[in-house]
Amino acid sequence: MYIDDYRALQEFYQQHLATVILPFWLEQGIDTEQGGFFTCFDNRGERLVSFDKYTWSQGRMIWLLARLSELSRAGLLQHDANRLLVLAGQGVEFVRQHAFLANGNCAYLLDRYGNKQEALPGKGLDISFFADCFVALGFSEYARVARDAEVLEQALTLCTHIIQRLKAGAVRSEPYPIPDGYEAHSTSMIMLNVTQELASALEAFGDARAAEVRKLSFAYMQAIMERFYQPGGLIAEILPLQSASQESVLCRHVTPGHAIESMWFVLREARLQGQQQWLKPATQAIAKAFAVGWDQDYGGLFRFVDRNGGQPGGLQMGTPYEQLILDTWDTKLWWPHSEALYGTLLAYELSGERIFAELYQQVHEYVFKTFPHPEQPAGEWIQIRDRQGQPIDKVVALPVKDPYHIIRNLVLIIELLQAHLPRA
Repeated sequence: MYIDDYRALQEFYQQHLATVILPFWLEQGIDTEQGGFFTCFDNRGERLVSFDKYTWSQGRMIWLLARLSELSRAGLLQHDANRLLVLAGQGVEFVRQHAFLANGNCAYLLDRYGNKQEALPGKGLDISFFADCFVALGFSEYARVARDAEVLEQALTLCTHIIQRLKAGAVRSEPYPIPDGYEAHSTSMIMLNVTQELASALEAFGDARAAEVRKLSFAYMQAIMERFYQPGGLIAEILPLQSASQESVLCRHVTPGHAIESMWFVLREARLQGQQQWLKPATQAIAKAFAVGWDQDYGGLFRFVDRNGGQPGGLQMGTPYEQLILDTWDTKLWWPHSEALYGTLLAYELSGERIFAELYQQVHEYVFKTFPHPEQPAGEWIQIRDRQGQPIDKVVALPVKDPYHIIRNLVLIIELLQAHLPRA
């Protein structure tokens, strides 16, 4: 839709963000009494099912509100930039006061009042380093936009702590624990994003430490492109550390949404750091994700597929993660599709290859006939659907309705298109 008319396309996304997505979250997602954000809504967004606050989502909301404030200040969104930044700052304070443990890790789950909870009884409070990563992302973006040096220091301290834990092998990764004997693409992927966002914040302050963080971004990008990038453009999701079978379900499966998201991280960082050798492979990986992951019968991207396309196959090792793959492979989720909207547009911008304009058109048509709530124009998206596109009530990752992927990608699309419009 409007692929050759950047002005019309930008206006479409501005309208969708302002009238469909944001009203729901600004009216229902802000805890004005206790601080922090509500995200535990049902799939249709019709009721708040819990006051629990997952630290993962709190960090994401901080990032979103800070970036939306910047977008509004630039005149690309008609919202009160000051209010948005105040809301982001309130989220920072809620997390600072309640989420951190004595060891420097972040608790995974808080109740409405900030009391730390065990999401899995008996398993402890800090069960996923991804929660820490999203706090670091949120703090970095808030610090950059608000020019808050104290929050920036906290983001840097947290990022350093995460890296130390990774080197020591002292991290956990609920809700999808990485099986023993394997390494996951998701680790390098999230750390690439954390370090590139932190580096951008440090650069905005003219902080000399930015150069070292950019080196970390390069290392994580290199790990993705030299370790997980496979011949033909597939991005492996799980690899064995030693001699485990490459023909297992774990090793054969591909996650199209992760591949696309990871590759736009790579594209942005490779362009920034002048690593031209990775631009072409990264765009090829986006095309490959569509080639193996697109449902030719009903449209949309599958959640998981076999490396050759279709239902994941291979030897079964009996792990919980493997069962998740087999049970949910053909569902259609909101987040891969929002990533595909931005990923294909960025690939088109950087490569000029018409295939990415065609892929963008394909995913745009599917997304906007499938995910927006048909009965509530300001009801956000119905995010979790079956293969045919019908809503289903199923927990994916956290039991939350999280706007991070939707809003982030709409913002990035608006910014990308703005860069190509003539200045007034």
